[in-house]
Amino acid sequence: MRTSHILLLCILGHALFASVFCNNAGGPEDCCFQYYPRSLNKKYVRSYYMTDDRCPRTAAVLTTMKGATLCVDPKLRWVVRVMKSLD
Repeated sequence: MRTSHILLLCILGHALFASVFCNNAGGPEDCCFQYYPRSLNKKYVRSYYMTDDRCPRTAAVLTTMKGATLCVDPKLRWVVRVMKSLD
């Protein structure tokens, strides 16, 4: 009986560690959940990148000259202009 308890404890422990360490291992690094509400002049933007396709909301992440990151809607006209000027 004691051996079966130890075996069960080992199996449960392994399952716990596997679920903790493997959770979201292949998921996106960062996603945007809301967009920055205002427009931004392109002279303040250093770079941009698009969020991963697995994120719930498609977004462009703008990096400002001061290093701040802003999530913006890539369909907006001003965002398209900023991205084209940086490409």
